[in-house]
Amino acid sequence: MEVMPEGHTVHRLARLQRRRYAGRPVAVSSPQGRFTAGAEVVDGRVLSDVEAHGKHLFQIYGPDLVVHVHLGLWGRFGNRRRPEQEPRGQVRMRMVGDEYYADLRGPSACELLTDVEATALHARLGEDPLRRDADPERVWARIGRSRAPLASLLMDQSVIAGVGNVFRAETLFRTGLDPMTTGRDLDRERFDALWADLSEMLVEGERRGRIETLRPEHDPALLEPPDSGAVCASVVYAYRRTGQPCLVCGTPIRHRTHQARNLFWCPSCQD
Repeated sequence: MEVMPEGHTVHRLARLQRRRYAGRPVAVSSPQGRFTAGAEVVDGRVLSDVEAHGKHLFQIYGPDLVVHVHLGLWGRFGNRRRPEQEPRGQVRMRMVGDEYYADLRGPSACELLTDVEATALHARLGEDPLRRDADPERVWARIGRSRAPLASLLMDQSVIAGVGNVFRAETLFRTGLDPMTTGRDLDRERFDALWADLSEMLVEGERRGRIETLRPEHDPALLEPPDSGAVCASVVYAYRRTGQPCLVCGTPIRHRTHQARNLFWCPSCQD
């Protein structure tokens, strides 16, 4: 099962940590021991800000003191109200504030960066629809001349940051695009529709804390007969609905592996 957090999850986490910890000293430790050196540097310092870029989290403790976290496939950054319990399992980093504490487990990255290193990492990432500084023109410049299929481009974090398997499947369905359409075969009007739809879903996902992509008129409960047995049918159109009827046209949802990731689409609605 693919459970990698997508961009909306990391932005929501950044907003939560900013509200609970920013502007006050934070105790930082590494119970597991793999982030001990970095934790000792920022321990007791004031957390000035927390931001997200795609699937990357940046905790800013001051000049040249940026803790970078990438949750990867298995990472979790749980937040709880104090008093804190004894660490359980492999806790890479623990941060403790006035009222809350958070344990980071299983990330693919947890490291201390300088400002220059953090800036370089931001530069390697693509435009994030959830950031105020997102520039769709830069995305169009990359996609519009690419021979790669949209199925690849949407998952390329150097093109658009924060999109994962669920949002890829759902935005391609909602905009009626074949996943194998190449970037250079996409006209500007359809790109604008794709960017707008992706932005809308990410914003809504960040607000709700979950992914629900169905439009009201396609709620399975309104179908005759109701599609009550479909896995994930109450929240998504295509993702993990292999072989089940499309909620719009009834054609079975297709599945294939593309670049080692699962791809789902409707061959009738996305032609």
